[in-house]
Amino acid sequence: MTTGVLQVFNRYLSPGGEEMSVERIFQHLSARHDMSRCFFDSAEWKNADAPGAAGQLKRLFYNKESRARFEAALDASGASAALFHNIFPVGSPSLYHAALQRRLPVVQYLHNYRPFSVGGTLHADGRLVQDAIYGSYWKEVLAGAWQGSVVKSAVFAVMLKALHRSGWLQSVKAWIAISDFMRQKLVSAGALPEARVHTLRHAWDAMPHPPAVEDAGYYLFMGRLVDNKGVVPLLDAWDALRAQLGKKTPPLHIAGEGPLSDAVQQRIRTNPYIGQLGHTGGETKREALRRCRAVIVPSTWWEPLGLVVYEAYDYSKPVLAAKSGGLSETVRHDVTGLLHEPGDVQGIVHDVLAMEATPATARLVMGSAGRQWLLRETSPRAWLNRFEEILAGALAA
Repeated sequence: MTTGVLQVFNRYLSPGGEEMSVERIFQHLSARHDMSRCFFDSAEWKNADAPGAAGQLKRLFYNKESRARFEAALDASGASAALFHNIFPVGSPSLYHAALQRRLPVVQYLHNYRPFSVGGTLHADGRLVQDAIYGSYWKEVLAGAWQGSVVKSAVFAVMLKALHRSGWLQSVKAWIAISDFMRQKLVSAGALPEARVHTLRHAWDAMPHPPAVEDAGYYLFMGRLVDNKGVVPLLDAWDALRAQLGKKTPPLHIAGEGPLSDAVQQRIRTNPYIGQLGHTGGETKREALRRCRAVIVPSTWWEPLGLVVYEAYDYSKPVLAAKSGGLSETVRHDVTGLLHEPGDVQGIVHDVLAMEATPATARLVMGSAGRQWLLRETSPRAWLNRFEEILAGALAA
């Protein structure tokens, strides 16, 4: 049965994987449902017409203007359910309040750990911070987990406390975690009621005919150059590989931008086997994937899923990943790739050496196994059927 669904999302200042997932979800749902959008943008608070610091502080807790936009979009669309992604900071908790007052069921997609973490990653000062899912935000605050500011992080933490105590989250009739790991952590911590949390990994529109596999011998990292993506352990591992292998060190190509770009540049000056591609997209990205030996995903946070694994599998490439969060569900050790402990420099070195020692034919078999996993586990049709089950339960609730 066709349902009217309003998709709600607050865009980030720096677009990333979540934004692409939001668009993909919209397209998949549009095949069967009447979809409409209500989007906010963090950049709204950066332009010339942005409210001042006091105005932003007030709106972070309750943004009446955003609520009015949300309700106007609801009325125009006639939607009978809302699909929330990230709604902070411009959307604000006012959206949950409006949905509750209107008895509108909300399905909340969890692409990261917000609204249970100030920074959304449960990661601060280079380490995992589990306290937040138990309701303690102090470590994240002191680390300036939100926008690099202790003060802003403290304000955000107070807002989250107020939101969880308000009862407005009762408007959420179904929470969607994108890995079993994520669901288990939130349920076992008591952050969410087990009956309302569902696992639904992202779907993927796999290429019907992938390009011919080529192996140019380099390893590829793709992602934001931020601490929780394991950039520093990766760089340390390549220094260790150079010390061990010398001129036989395989190249590492780093595709992405972020706060650690300068750190990457510094290593490039001292290690000729590290190269930076910068922001990649289109044909440049496709060629980088098509010609790499393997994709490397050394995340040190509880990666909710890791869509870069999907991208690697689409090109029949093995993945060397940290045994972190949802990555341990998508990468099968010795079958589709190799797994190391998060942050373990020697573990990364071991995996690269193992891949180097693996015959080319065996690497092809490993990449092919990843491609088969992708086709089997990420079918858009199966994803849509499962989403509709969750949506029906939310509407019934």
